[in-house]
Amino acid sequence: MTPTHQSAHQSAQASQPRVGIIMGSDSDLPVMQAAADLLAEFAIPFELTIVSAHRTPRRLFDYATSASQRGLEVIIAGAGGAAHLPGMTAAMTPLPVIGVPVKTSALSGQDSLLSIVQMPAGVPVATVAINGARNAGLLAAKMLGIADRGIRAQLEHFAERMEQQVLAKAAALEAGGNTSTHSPSG
Repeated sequence: MTPTHQSAHQSAQASQPRVGIIMGSDSDLPVMQAAADLLAEFAIPFELTIVSAHRTPRRLFDYATSASQRGLEVIIAGAGGAAHLPGMTAAMTPLPVIGVPVKTSALSGQDSLLSIVQMPAGVPVATVAINGARNAGLLAAKMLGIADRGIRAQLEHFAERMEQQVLAKAAALEAGGNTSTHSPSG
């Protein structure tokens, strides 16, 4: 089975995908796109597709069991509600799985979070915040950076840029100026 590659970032998909980004439904795409965008920033090849644990169990089995053989190194799985996709994926692959709980209207994502984070012993899923797909992408980059010096160097520059942005905002605020994230309360 070959997942559909969908991204505005063609350069990140030009070579063999290293990260798989899966979601239970196309309604999860606005959240999961943040993981794809982060990976594209780091020029990490990825694939993006829909795999439903409940509606397409055979597709899930095929995807998870073939992921390592296809060259993937990390899987990011986003799901809402019962949110079985990350855990079931982790049960069927030796690869690390990062779960992204997707916010739901019924319980604001608490149901998704608890479904993903409460895994039984022996089937770990690294879990990020509700709708935390950008951090999932960053965590995947850090996992790949363990053995990839180029990615590790990019991560160091990323952290330095983030620090400089915060310091600049702090200096502007302390000088009595305004920052893009500060608004007076009334």
